[in-house]
Amino acid sequence: MAFNLKRVLKVLLFASNGALSAKDIQTTLTRFHEQAANLPLVNAPTPEDGTRRDEVQPTDAGVATPLPDATEVIEAGGEDAELYQDVPSLVTTAQIREAMETIALEWQAAESEVVLVEGHGGWRLVTHPRFARWVRLLRNEPPPVRLTPSAIETLAVISYRQPTTRAEIEQIRGVSAEAGLNKLLERDLIYVVGRADLPGRPLQYGTTDTFLEFVGIKSLDELPASDVLAPRQIDAWLNAANQPRVSSDAAMGLDETEPDQMTLDQTSAPALPEEAKTAE
Repeated sequence: MAFNLKRVLKVLLFASNGALSAKDIQTTLTRFHEQAANLPLVNAPTPEDGTRRDEVQPTDAGVATPLPDATEVIEAGGEDAELYQDVPSLVTTAQIREAMETIALEWQAAESEVVLVEGHGGWRLVTHPRFARWVRLLRNEPPPVRLTPSAIETLAVISYRQPTTRAEIEQIRGVSAEAGLNKLLERDLIYVVGRADLPGRPLQYGTTDTFLEFVGIKSLDELPASDVLAPRQIDAWLNAANQPRVSSDAAMGLDETEPDQMTLDQTSAPALPEEAKTAE
């Protein structure tokens, strides 16, 4: 049984402590070929003169025999040695992705208890959601708590507007965002990016890698388009809200041509007493 990419990927997925990327897989194959020179040869006869089997041996014609290719070198292991034969020197990302998709479909068709998912960091194995209760019982964890609508709205604003400040979030939502921010920080869905170049240097918030896993996307570019939270529309609205215009008499429906009509400035000014008028 020669090298089988799908079988190797399954082993690497089970052995990986986190997400397994295409680069991790390619690095593993590179290490195999780098270490192959120090491994015994396949079906190579044992030299009688004590020389190592991986040395270059001269032929009768005096021409040196080149070292065997890395695919001809295996680890000592009896019948398992065939697993290390014909190992390609390069596996493309497209080949890895195709093999991963095949594995995922096979497990899905078999209604497996594990699921292969792709995240921002690569592929990883997770338990099927229908078995989540057993996992919580093993770890003695409480059931997950759902986010409140307020926290979800705050998270949506941050995901589309990041980096953003608390004041901007509250202007968009129209209510206080303190409770929602605290809950999202506690869940590690957002983090403090830095401080805005504004008076008071307010904190700016952005989403974390946990947020990507939470919503099931690999990058922020996969967020669905939102006309409601479009940056240009929100920027125009915020600028208008931060720079209110002074209403004129015409805007208030008052007749500016009437001589006896008081202006807005006159109505806001305090009336002078009769003594002050006489003094003038």
